[in-house]
Amino acid sequence: MAAGMFKRLREDVQAVFDRDPAARSRLEVFLCYPGLHALLMHRLAHALWCRGWRLAARIVSQFSRFVTGIEIHPGARIGRRFFIDHGMGVVIGETTEIGDDVTLYQGVTLGGVSSNTGKRHPTIEDGVVIGAGAAVLGPFRVGRGARIGSNAVVLREVPPGATVVGVPARQVGPRPVTEERPSCFPAYGTTPGDSVDPVARAIERLHQRVSELERRLAAGDREEPESPAGGKESDPIRCAGGS
Repeated sequence: MAAGMFKRLREDVQAVFDRDPAARSRLEVFLCYPGLHALLMHRLAHALWCRGWRLAARIVSQFSRFVTGIEIHPGARIGRRFFIDHGMGVVIGETTEIGDDVTLYQGVTLGGVSSNTGKRHPTIEDGVVIGAGAAVLGPFRVGRGARIGSNAVVLREVPPGATVVGVPARQVGPRPVTEERPSCFPAYGTTPGDSVDPVARAIERLHQRVSELERRLAAGDREEPESPAGGKESDPIRCAGGS
C-alpha cells in the first residue's frame, strides 16, 4: 500500500514537471505547489468519505481550502496525474468525476445547476485542459482530449477532442490536445497566436466582405460612363437647348 502511495506521489510530481516549465526541482514542487497539496489532502478526505466518516472528510477538505484556496468536495472522484496550476479559486463539486491527465487552472468551477441529490456535476474525461476562470456546469461529459478556453461557460456536453470558447461556450473545431507538439502543451486550453472565438471570426469575415464591396463601388464610380454606341454619353440638357 505504501509503495503504491509513493508511486502515485511520484506521478503527481512528474505531471507538474511535464506541464509547468516554471518547476525547477521536485522539492520545490512538493513544498510550493498548492495544487499538489490540495490533491494529497483530497485523497485523505475522499478515503474518509468512502468509509462513512463524512464529517471528518469535510473537516479535512475545509482545512485544505483554507490552506490552498482550492475547494474539492471529498465526494469527488479524481484520476491519476491530475494537475491544478496556480489553483486559487478552483471549486470541484461532490459528484464530479475526473479522469487521468486532466489539467485545471485558477478559478475553474466544476459545478452543478440542480438541487437534487443525484449526479449533478460534470464528468471530465482523460486529457482535458480547462483554462482559467472557466465554469463547467451540469451533469454532462467533457470528452477525452477536449479543451475549454479561459472564462468559457460550458452548459452542455463537449465532444472528444473539441475546443470550446465563449459565453455560452461554442465549439470552434476538433483540436485534440494529443496532436500538439510535446513541447507545446496547450496551457489555458488555447494555443498561442490562435484566434478561436467564432463570433470574432464571423465579424472579421463580414468586415473583409464590406471592405471588398466598398472597394468595388469606389472603382466603379471612377470609371467614365459610356453611351451604347461606344462614344461618351451626351448631356441631355445641352442637346435639348441646342439648334
